[in-house]
Amino acid sequence: MTSPQAVVRAVDRPSWVPLAVVLTGGFVAFLDFFIVNVAIPSIQHDLGAGVPETQLVMVGYGAALCVGLITGGRMGDLFGPRRMFLTGLALFTVASAACGMAPSIWVLVGARIVQGLASALLAPQVLAIVGHVYTGAARARAFGAYGLMLGLSGLCGQLIGGVLIALNVGGLDWRAIFLINLPIGAVILVLTPKTIPDIRPGAGARLDLAGAALGTVSLAAVMLPLLEGREQGWPLWAWVSLIAAVPLFALFITHQRRLAARDAAPLINPGMFRSRGFTFGVTAYCVYFMSMGSFFLLFAIYMQEGKGLGALASGLLFTTMSVGFFGSSFLATRIAARIGNQVIALGAGLVAIGYAVVAVIVAQLGTAGAPGWVAPGLLIAGFGMGLVAAPLPAAAMADVDPQHASAASGVLSTAMEGGAALGTSLVGLVFFGALSDSPVTQDYPRAFYLSIALIVVFPVVAALLVQALPKPTTGPAPEGSGTDTSVGERVAGH
Repeated sequence: MTSPQAVVRAVDRPSWVPLAVVLTGGFVAFLDFFIVNVAIPSIQHDLGAGVPETQLVMVGYGAALCVGLITGGRMGDLFGPRRMFLTGLALFTVASAACGMAPSIWVLVGARIVQGLASALLAPQVLAIVGHVYTGAARARAFGAYGLMLGLSGLCGQLIGGVLIALNVGGLDWRAIFLINLPIGAVILVLTPKTIPDIRPGAGARLDLAGAALGTVSLAAVMLPLLEGREQGWPLWAWVSLIAAVPLFALFITHQRRLAARDAAPLINPGMFRSRGFTFGVTAYCVYFMSMGSFFLLFAIYMQEGKGLGALASGLLFTTMSVGFFGSSFLATRIAARIGNQVIALGAGLVAIGYAVVAVIVAQLGTAGAPGWVAPGLLIAGFGMGLVAAPLPAAAMADVDPQHASAASGVLSTAMEGGAALGTSLVGLVFFGALSDSPVTQDYPRAFYLSIALIVVFPVVAALLVQALPKPTTGPAPEGSGTDTSVGERVAGH
């Protein structure tokens, strides 16, 4: 029998190897959403593709990822998060190889869609595994590391892609951004069974295939117009799709409620949304990422097309934001210990201030000033992001039943991806509308700071939504709740 001292050591000194393994997998999956942006010109030239086809390289991945996250999360609950993490990672690695060796643009688009679906299976399992493996203070640190990984995957995407293309190792050019996933994926596939416990799901439940179909079609009806509508001038099909999404979502919600009422296994348990923390946390997460997704895209466009910077030089500017993000991530837990969830509101407020500072500097400099002058604003915004990155998903997931952890993580990730797409579409209307008002001069600075006026609203709204989150509780979880029980504790107790 294991001694009480051994149990204490297992809880107080958890191994961080499982965290490193799953976060690396999550980082690669989310990074591939951003990294391809800098490779678009090279892909067009090498494969002889037009703008619509190369847009599908980005849209195909983003749409497949977003529409598959909820189903992927539920599959983790039903079949075990480790098993689904491994399955998703294996498929992602194979799809990355297909992307890197694609002989034509349409093969690349198809491989990117498969890659996105694989990420949708892989990504929700990261938070689920973290929630199962770690507890108490260790869980808080693990959530902090998750937030750091998520933020850095967005901030470093363009920089890493620019560096890989600039190095042009072996003449691979843009193909290197996909082929780099092969050795990383192979290592994680080997390490996962050795380091992550096989978390057994509940017996008897089945995947809600009808719900999965309805949910996928409903999300696709929203995501495809948001991702492609602006590029195609908002054609009729985009508006029809958005309108059709309303009854489709209503049918999906009704179906989920009916299954829950007869104790079946819905894709998303409606009971999760009875938690005020989860409902408002997911909403705040969606609104917050409306600002991040739109700012990242417009800042890159302004710097590359308005200022004439290359992809690598533009990506290097994001390192300023990364410095602020990285520094505040280590302070977030300490600040949260003093002011609770208000650390999220503080961070969101700083993000809004940082964006506003960048806009003011851009308005003063126009296209002539040195781009480095925007660094103070980027630093402030990055610092704010670090205060939001870990506490917000942790607050949203705090009261979620462990048996629904993967599904809840899928909902949270869908809110993130959907928020980024929605924000980009809304802000894009302002940005490109302002550019079209002056087609001769192409006044990028004016279009940029007008767009920022909308972008800063999103983190402010997120800060207001945070006020509705329940105050975090301290101390042990109620006996039998399962909320604060880690795999390490259960293993040590046998």
